[in-house]
Amino acid sequence: MGHLEAAHLEYYLPDGRPLLGDVSFRVGEGAAVALVGANGAGKTTLLRLLAGELQPHGGSVSAGGGLGVMPQFVGSVRDERTVRDLLVSVAQPRIRTAAAAVDEAELAIMERDDEAAQLAYAQALSDWAEARGYEAETLWDKCTTAALGVPYERAQWREVRTLSGGEQKRLVLEALLRGTDEVLLLDEPDNYLDVPGKLWLEQQLRETPKTVLFVSHDRELLARSAEKIVSVEPGPAGSDVWVHGGGFGTYHQARKERFERFEELRRRWDEEHAKLKRLVMMYKQKSAFNSDMASRYRAAQTRLRKFEDAGPPMAPPREQDIRMRLRGGRTGVRAVTCAELELSGLMSPFSLEVFYGERVAVLGSNGSGKSHFLRLLAGGDVAHTGAWKLGARVVPGHFAQTHAHPELQGRTLLDILWKDHAKDKGAAMPALRRYELDRAAEQPFDRLSGGQQARFQILLLELEGSTALLLDEPTDNLDLESAEALQEGLEAYEGTVLAVTHDRWFARSFDRFLLFGSDGRVRETPDAVWDEGRVVRRR
Repeated sequence: MGHLEAAHLEYYLPDGRPLLGDVSFRVGEGAAVALVGANGAGKTTLLRLLAGELQPHGGSVSAGGGLGVMPQFVGSVRDERTVRDLLVSVAQPRIRTAAAAVDEAELAIMERDDEAAQLAYAQALSDWAEARGYEAETLWDKCTTAALGVPYERAQWREVRTLSGGEQKRLVLEALLRGTDEVLLLDEPDNYLDVPGKLWLEQQLRETPKTVLFVSHDRELLARSAEKIVSVEPGPAGSDVWVHGGGFGTYHQARKERFERFEELRRRWDEEHAKLKRLVMMYKQKSAFNSDMASRYRAAQTRLRKFEDAGPPMAPPREQDIRMRLRGGRTGVRAVTCAELELSGLMSPFSLEVFYGERVAVLGSNGSGKSHFLRLLAGGDVAHTGAWKLGARVVPGHFAQTHAHPELQGRTLLDILWKDHAKDKGAAMPALRRYELDRAAEQPFDRLSGGQQARFQILLLELEGSTALLLDEPTDNLDLESAEALQEGLEAYEGTVLAVTHDRWFARSFDRFLLFGSDGRVRETPDAVWDEGRVVRRR
């Protein structure tokens, strides 16, 4: 059985700012522990330090048993990698090394089929066998069959970008959970999973004998799967962590009480400080008329100096204050109309009317066409038959699940706001501050965390003046405070909202539910219905 321990970890950003300061915690054998915290607080960096991808500037990491890692990018792979490449990327180091050697030897023998290339290829295959590569392929056959419904022999050369985000996630999770590594680091493993997939993941986390540390913002999954919570708490000297051992059900109340203790300790320190200063002043005045009081005056000064040198108690972590001002605007009565609409190969024809001001949750399994439907309404090039149209004065604002915005790559947030939205620094900073992004103002969009990118996308929707929001899994990367701020912003929004979501908590805030069924039918349901028949009742 494996374990994981971080001891006094420190990490600094390239500009010298501290990101993590004195981080210490332990994940015991066989435990499933959640890592939570504000977007940009350092959760992904902390996982990379634990995985050995980054080197800390202080402190140490120890792990017992092999270490399996799911990076955050899984689910949004859009390059030319194959299923085999993806499975190799999360395999043990010896498998990765042997696979790279086989690939190189195969390429060489295709370019020059001489004796040297043949010998190199034979040696690479021998090394592959010695690294237990064929046993890995047997395991991967089980993974592709479970996740994709086809054996590895048929799936291995399929491009990963042809898989849905949920299929990519499920494939990697199957490989890690079935593999030999005893410690798993999972960065947002529930993102892109539909509700049946999330229920499967919850069960796996509860039942696996492996030691698991996972990042998640899904409240339902946290409540059902996490034995302990490691909370990353930002501070002026870098983020620290606080470990709550009572599970997610008691986390918020325990955190509130912790903040109250910070405030009480500071109040007591301030009172004692004021008391000592008054004492020094009193003895100073008395010693001016009575020389016998001079020794008491010096003693009081020494006591005050030692008290101030010790300093006040540690300041509480700063809580986020996110305020989203999604305004919208009045449109025609019918915001969206579909007549016998069919997305080619994804669903049967359906008709739909969405009226101004409605909140429509678009539900269904992965691959059922939900994201394509939103892209079509946003003006994307999606193959379809039938008709659809937006109502008068409807200006769609599209939130992309994959955060795929090539026009933003390499550009800082201030540059985007200045050039694309006519916001100079004086006007841009308050907007960024409302979204807790002011400290990232000079960072390129692609260097932000997934949650920060999501928040910035929502800010852009606010500035664009959209009157109909088309949101594709908007809460996937948002931290808990950001998700709550988004829900409050949507409640005040004067416009129409269509949101694809697998977030069971978020779905409760909607009043219409459109189910894209696995049978190809699109139908409306009175409650949030998930494919497996479970119903989340509206609050």
